[in-house]
Amino acid sequence: MFYRPEDGHGLPHDPLNALVAPRPIGWVSTVSESGHRNLAPFALFNIVAYRPPHVMFAPTVMEDGGYKDSLTNVKETGEFVINIAVWALRDKVWLSSTPAPSEIDEFDVTGLTPVPSELVKPPRVAESPAHLECRMTEIVQLPHPMEGRFNHIVIGAVVGVHIDDQFLKDGLVDQEKLQTMARLGYRDYTRVSEVHTKPFPSWPPQE
Repeated sequence: MFYRPEDGHGLPHDPLNALVAPRPIGWVSTVSESGHRNLAPFALFNIVAYRPPHVMFAPTVMEDGGYKDSLTNVKETGEFVINIAVWALRDKVWLSSTPAPSEIDEFDVTGLTPVPSELVKPPRVAESPAHLECRMTEIVQLPHPMEGRFNHIVIGAVVGVHIDDQFLKDGLVDQEKLQTMARLGYRDYTRVSEVHTKPFPSWPPQE
């Protein structure tokens, strides 16, 4: 089949998200200027630069035309934490996506434990095995079909990294033990359960 996104696809559900998959989940904790904590997962998340390290997450416009509290909080404070979402916490990650009012603390809703960060104000999820403390460097606006609304890309510099030592093996992150959680299309999720190691090719090619 072929379709133009603006014309629709004619299928029961949008296939595009299922094609660009799996996608790592950015489990973002923020705090508002007034001190309200927020925790939310974003399937539009990735690392975008290595040196210095930068990551992005992309809050889309909600169905009611509003914006995510995560975006509002980052605009107010310029800080956020990426808590690495893993399969063992999948139900908590899912629960933290509840569209609760801004005054509701998702740490309370999920029963997760907030712990202080080293360099930024937003707390970390104690149960998560790794965290990236970030300071916002840029927010990019993207078009949205709703008049006066925009999709956003939040880009942040990683200023601090936490890793639970039990997930390090011979100086490397043990991906099979970590079992990072990822989003597929529709309402489907997956995890890293198999790793294939192969060095980068060189030029001229090696026989």
